[in-house]
Amino acid sequence: MIDSEKNKVSKIEKIVDFNENNAIEVKNLKKHFKGKRGMEDVKAVDGLSFHVEKGEVFSLLGTNGAGKTTTINILTGVLLPTEGIASVGGYNVEKEMKKIKEMISVCPQEPALYKFLTGLGNIKFFGNMYMMPKDKIVERGEELLKLLGLYDARNRFTRGYSGGMKRQLSLIISLINEPDILFLDEPTVGLDPRNRRKVWDFLKSQKDQKHTIILTTHYIEEAEALCDRVAIMDYGEIIAIGSPQELIAEHQVKNLEEVFMKITGRSILEGI
Repeated sequence: MIDSEKNKVSKIEKIVDFNENNAIEVKNLKKHFKGKRGMEDVKAVDGLSFHVEKGEVFSLLGTNGAGKTTTINILTGVLLPTEGIASVGGYNVEKEMKKIKEMISVCPQEPALYKFLTGLGNIKFFGNMYMMPKDKIVERGEELLKLLGLYDARNRFTRGYSGGMKRQLSLIISLINEPDILFLDEPTVGLDPRNRRKVWDFLKSQKDQKHTIILTTHYIEEAEALCDRVAIMDYGEIIAIGSPQELIAEHQVKNLEEVFMKITGRSILEGI
């Protein structure tokens, strides 16, 4: 190995010396997509640095196109970063994704369900993929179905589920393997206020069980109600980070929505 390559490896190893109290660390993370002919590259994520402590509920808050989902996709192995270093559970996302996937779960924006299986059938299918014991899958699945109000629909084919029911079932599936770190990408989009509150109560209970949760949302009241800290994103960058209370006090406003409007100059709902 030539000297320049040795230096490069040493630098990476040094950067990846993460704090053991953190579930996630991100340092100068960038993701640029090639622009169409004659167009500039799209800087979807442009120099993010942040950490998420173990047992914390942490939100990436921003409008559509702010870079929230791209960040999640890098941390969960869907995309590779253009630059920067990221660690999940102490493992490097570019080199050790197999180990990362053993401790995480993801609830995506669009539910990925088999419409010709029942709700419980979908839970069993994904539980089997995690190689869980069959009795444990049913026990855990029925517990979660009751908590989220889907138990009575457990034997119905999911092709007949409403959009909100599909999203709730997707959340249940993401928790079936009791992950250490849970990524939730807009988990309550399309839910009515009653079911949204039910999901909030459920996520608070997961925090009590010491799960680390990374939540992307454009519902500011959701982030304010659930999260220990929030990172406000705009055009691929983090422009503010802290607890909701800290940010409200710092900017001398009444709530987190007013913080967002003050520092971005627009409503979070613009473009949604």
